[in-house]
Amino acid sequence: MSFNFKLLNQENNARAGEFETPHGSILTPTFAPVGTQATVKTLTPAQLESTGANLILANTYHLFLRPGADLIAEMGGLHHFMHWDKPILTDSGGFQVFSLAQMRKIDQDGVTFRSHIDGSKQRLTPEIAIQIQEQLGADIIMAFDECAPPYDETYSLQAMERTHAWAIRCKNARTRDDQALFGIVQGGIFPELRKQSAEFISSIELPGYAIGGLSVGETKKEMYHSLEIVNSILPIQKPRYLMGVGTPEDLIYGVQRGVDIFDCVLATRLARHAAALTNTGRLNLMNSKFSRDPKPIDQACSCYTCRSFSRAYLRHLIMAKETLSGTLISIHNIHMLQDLMRNIRQAILENRFEEFSRTYLSNYEYKPGVAADQILSPSSEIL
Repeated sequence: MSFNFKLLNQENNARAGEFETPHGSILTPTFAPVGTQATVKTLTPAQLESTGANLILANTYHLFLRPGADLIAEMGGLHHFMHWDKPILTDSGGFQVFSLAQMRKIDQDGVTFRSHIDGSKQRLTPEIAIQIQEQLGADIIMAFDECAPPYDETYSLQAMERTHAWAIRCKNARTRDDQALFGIVQGGIFPELRKQSAEFISSIELPGYAIGGLSVGETKKEMYHSLEIVNSILPIQKPRYLMGVGTPEDLIYGVQRGVDIFDCVLATRLARHAAALTNTGRLNLMNSKFSRDPKPIDQACSCYTCRSFSRAYLRHLIMAKETLSGTLISIHNIHMLQDLMRNIRQAILENRFEEFSRTYLSNYEYKPGVAADQILSPSSEIL
């Protein structure tokens, strides 16, 4: 299959496009909810579809360990296994190997580690990561990479060089032509390394490119500057995926710097901890002031939760420790982010994204670690 990316309009660096996959087109920019264990936590596929989501992410590392790629392949692949007929993206497992696995040993060929679940000895190489993802059957798959701590320049260089070598091996290991393999740019927060990585990964002809190793402890300003460097180099005619980022302000700033695809666990994780996302900031629904509040989370929201339930009822569920609270708030949080992305996309198509973003952020309460007026406009001083 030809994975065609149509760039429909561009306003400065913000882009609106369409990426074709075997399970439907992805309208960009887009946000993908995370279904780590072949499920978006607390939600059925029907509930997830009701939010407007059309792309989800599943985790190679976790599904490799449990239930195993062989079993999922036997069950007809990930789409059939989890009853989701829209596009799926799987990451390579690299981040989880380096953040979750125990007693890991890295060599030029791959990584040996012990499972965080049962301590069993496991091995992942670029070839094995591709084999697993081919068994899972996702529409978009990731090259195996190494994510380094953001401020360790020596380690970042070594991890970047391994990531580059592994990207080539991943491309050579592919046997299916109905999956889009994305290479991953690494390099920590170091501008020269990010530049080198973007240039090298861009030189490998692939259907799309991902930006990894961000939102892992660096400042917002450092993250946004890294995006400017990388996206000034990555091919214009290919989709760009920023891994693991998904707050409302980061979606705005990421799109402003040329990102097309985002994913993050934040929406459902916040929901399970009584926090609701709105277009003016977060609500802590455990707060006693909501105990007699008849209003929905957001009166302007059309999601099932806001159409049906009050803040008072949601707080009651939270205080009673009823799991339904996580489901209802997750429906709202994901719906809210999908609505935001639809509005961003429409604003780009109508050449009014800069106006939209300024208005949105002026009404949004957040703590990005740097003043809004310092990061709203992309820097002109990039390498």
